[in-house]
Amino acid sequence: MTPELLPEEQPQPQGLGEASRLTGVFFEPAKTFADVAERPGFWAPLVLVIVVSLVYMALYGQHVGWERMIRHQVETSSRSAQQTPEQREMGVQMGVKFAPVMTYVSILVGVPLIWLIWAAILLGIVKGMMSAQVRLKQVFAIIAYSSVPSVIMALLAIAVMFMKPPDDFNLQNPLVFNPGAFMDPLTSSKFLYSVATSLDLFRLWTMVLIAIGLKAAGGKQLSMGGAATAVFLPWAIWTLGAASLAGLF
Repeated sequence: MTPELLPEEQPQPQGLGEASRLTGVFFEPAKTFADVAERPGFWAPLVLVIVVSLVYMALYGQHVGWERMIRHQVETSSRSAQQTPEQREMGVQMGVKFAPVMTYVSILVGVPLIWLIWAAILLGIVKGMMSAQVRLKQVFAIIAYSSVPSVIMALLAIAVMFMKPPDDFNLQNPLVFNPGAFMDPLTSSKFLYSVATSLDLFRLWTMVLIAIGLKAAGGKQLSMGGAATAVFLPWAIWTLGAASLAGLF
């Protein structure tokens, strides 16, 4: 009697590596976010976004200068007309002293904190209201990888910054990828300008990627329309609220 041969074990498919995930966000988002939903990790995109953001702001401080930015903000502020020249100069010097530190701290702490808040909001909508069984770590990882296009935006902004004279570079809106770039922030309606700048190509790109990621995490329990609604509805509420405040104040 010959011994019965045991069937060979089928090799388990391995997930995507970090390099494949980071590039797959641009070329194969559905496949990439399916892998992210199955094995949620976020350190690679988190570190990449933070490092590039820090480099961007460090180069900005060297090429454009913090004093130029702070002085422009003080001079265009509605409060400046009520201040003496000495008070305005004191405000500029105070801003120059603290702006670099506050900027770097806000990147190191603010990026993961904002992603966490955003993930909690989406989790509440998708799981609490749409009954899709997703986890906070999945949603946070999806947001992390969906933010990778911001790296491209920062690199383009760095290139534009060095091609323009320092006085012509607008840190708040460095690229011509939204309608607000064609509007004068000083003479245009503050409400319309805020809405126009929010309709940015890279921001909308990120929102679409988050929706694709939520659909991958939710599976059959969540439709693509439901995922898009969960992403764009709170964003629209936030955008209109911020624009309203800008119009009032």
